[in-house]
Amino acid sequence: MTLIEIASLFGERKASLVELSGLDKDALHIYFGLALFLLIRVFWRWRGGWVVAWLTVLVMAFGGEWLDMTREMGDATIQPDAAHWHDIWNTMFWPTVLLLIGRWLQPRAKSSAGASDEMSGEDAERRFEQA
Repeated sequence: MTLIEIASLFGERKASLVELSGLDKDALHIYFGLALFLLIRVFWRWRGGWVVAWLTVLVMAFGGEWLDMTREMGDATIQPDAAHWHDIWNTMFWPTVLLLIGRWLQPRAKSSAGASDEMSGEDAERRFEQA
């Protein structure tokens, strides 16, 4: 399968999704970007998960636009660059907002000061006996 055939298949699937969902192409970009970001974030709970999810959406957005441009070259129906940047902007807006505010969405990790307040072992028994 050649790159142009893959790009054509991608374009057909995208058009069928637009038709089936009744959504505008712009809304489709927004939903896909947000859904992929949240999906990656749910499965990647470790350090750096916000950045990994954002980078995954960025790669998907640029990859999708690259396939769109490849299909357009094959069909000789090239869109202006502004239209492609508009699609990338739509895809990346909410993942970028979530990336920027993500640090406030996570529960705070216990600090070392909080850990020293809790007594355990022999010290805890002494405190219990003193009470």
